Amino acid sequence: MARKVFLATDEMREQVRSWAARGVRQEDIATMIRCDAKTLRKRLRIELDLGMAEANAKVSGSLFDAAMDGNVTAQIFWHKTRMKYREREGVEDPTPGNDAVSTSPVVILPDNGRDPGLTEAFQKAQEEYFGKKKPR
Repeated sequence: MARKVFLATDEMREQVRSWAARGVRQEDIATMIRCDAKTLRKRLRIELDLGMAEANAKVSGSLFDAAMDGNVTAQIFWHKTRMKYREREGVEDPTPGNDAVSTSPVVILPDNGRDPGLTEAFQKAQEEYFGKKKPR
């Protein structure tokens, strides 16, 4: 018996793009439009890619807005993921026989000077954070 031909309508294409933009798994989308996941990826690749790109753009925009509004967690996350900065490991005490190791992570937020508004936001966030921290 021959396979049934898969025909994608414009309405189906829009629905697939919408589901992909909301993060629905490709296997679930395939089930909802009644085709195999492999067929979905082959016939509707553009819609899947557009949906995922739209979702990434929206979330990135929200993250950027939160960072610009002074959300320190968003700023740190942005640095780690977009700018490839990482926390340093604790520095070991070089004294022989001493097993004490610093457990405090050090976060580096360098300033490249390209965006004065972002520089100001970083400085303000760091001043607020370190100003509230209790001295050791």
